[in-house]
Amino acid sequence: MFHDSFTYHYGDQQLMNKSLQREMKLAKNIQSSLLNGKTPVFEGGEVIGASLPARLIGGDYYDFYPLNNGKIRIVIGDVMGKGIPAAMLMILTRGAFRSAAESNPSPGATLTAINQAIYADLRTLRSFVTLFCADWDPKTRILTYANAGHNLPIHVCGNSEKVKQVPIVKGIMIGGLPSQVYEEESIQLDSLDMVFFYTDGIIEAQNKDGEQYKMDRLIQTLSIHREKDIEEIEKYVLESIHQFTEGVPQKDDITMVLLKTFDQKINISSVNSPLL
Repeated sequence: MFHDSFTYHYGDQQLMNKSLQREMKLAKNIQSSLLNGKTPVFEGGEVIGASLPARLIGGDYYDFYPLNNGKIRIVIGDVMGKGIPAAMLMILTRGAFRSAAESNPSPGATLTAINQAIYADLRTLRSFVTLFCADWDPKTRILTYANAGHNLPIHVCGNSEKVKQVPIVKGIMIGGLPSQVYEEESIQLDSLDMVFFYTDGIIEAQNKDGEQYKMDRLIQTLSIHREKDIEEIEKYVLESIHQFTEGVPQKDDITMVLLKTFDQKINISSVNSPLL
């Protein structure tokens, strides 16, 4: 009887494990679909994003939201934690962003609305989200942005060797304090300029000796490959990280968004599926 009971419970556990694996794969597919939605197409530049979770599913987030005025709203974020809890909060954040982007005129107002929408939930879960939100105007080449405790993007100048962070704009993380108002800053981009948005998983990636990849290596990689297409730049950044880490497993999600202008200033003619 003991043997039969053991066999029953062991078999039951196997079924539960298989069911959990199926659900994890489904969750990964759902998250991949949300992160790999349609990339907006516009004249005068390109934008692209990529995310590699440290586990099967992750808590990093990026999104693009085309506006009726021809601008593209870009967001990148990092949810505290990893795995399933972080992924659930990422989906919550995505929903809040999509709703806020539809009804708010600017990046700062969007972050303010997101904080108001999910602050109570984040406090209940004792978590927070860092977000960087920017509006890109292909007509004027002006990038207007607001920050909720996230890493500042890197500005790679196309016609010089300058690589620098965008001007500082401060703002507390989403879920940090209620009733926050997020200030904005703007920069003028020139021909062949690039803005590189990223999460901590890139600069904090470690090799077998515990050394971090750090900002200097990222800037060097972006500088070396500055003249390439954004798909190639994305590939070379990932290759640089992998070569540095020498196969050491990721400890954090790795996410990036690249925005690059074209050589000529062209008026926007169309944007895929405007939503606002």
